[in-house]
Amino acid sequence: MKRPAPGDRRADLDGLAARGVNFDDAESPTDTRDPRWHVDHGRALVGTEPPGDPVPDGPWERACAVLRDYQFTAPNRLRGVFRPSDPLLGRDMLLEGRFGPMRFHLGVRVTGLVDETVDGRRVWGWTYETLHGHLEEGRLTYEVVKDLATGDVEFVIRAFSRPAHIPNPLFRLGFGLFGRAVQLEFYHRAGQRVRELVADAAAGRPLPQPLPGADGVTVAPQNGGRHWTDPFAVLVRHPGV
Repeated sequence: MKRPAPGDRRADLDGLAARGVNFDDAESPTDTRDPRWHVDHGRALVGTEPPGDPVPDGPWERACAVLRDYQFTAPNRLRGVFRPSDPLLGRDMLLEGRFGPMRFHLGVRVTGLVDETVDGRRVWGWTYETLHGHLEEGRLTYEVVKDLATGDVEFVIRAFSRPAHIPNPLFRLGFGLFGRAVQLEFYHRAGQRVRELVADAAAGRPLPQPLPGADGVTVAPQNGGRHWTDPFAVLVRHPGV
């Protein structure tokens, strides 16, 4: 553990290339009742537009932009560090999980994209998988789905996860006590935030955009700002195994 320093995010992001996915795909759950995993599926209505193909600069396209740029997280809980110039498929992303003064650096990799019209729905989204060192093992998919018959636009999360092996007993205890509650809060708040940003854009306020620094690295969401715990922050790098 150490105090965060300039360059830590970039260094840890660059280091993800040497880290592999931390679970065996053959162990992925086959149904929602698999006792080895938390299997989650959430959806939130984030807008409505006329039926048919997505409207240019309408709720579906705006929600896709929010999702693509990782602008939907609650910045007091989770921030994403990445290079927007990297192709989305295969992109490494450093997640900075925040709990009190602790800043946990956790790696994920985008391993799947969806961009299709199927069963009367227009779907766009992406999937990431956790890398070695993450507190969890699992896969998470974010999608924006338009019902072409009704015009309803939904933000959809599908995920499975379980705790990784965490050697530090204090971190293991803390994650066991609070990890699942924080995870469910994140899912709920993500849907709210997409809905709020889409509504703000409809009211004329611009969507947040990734703002890369001189090194090409951006921290999302854009309006994360400083938190009152930042002066006391302690950095924990890749606490899982």
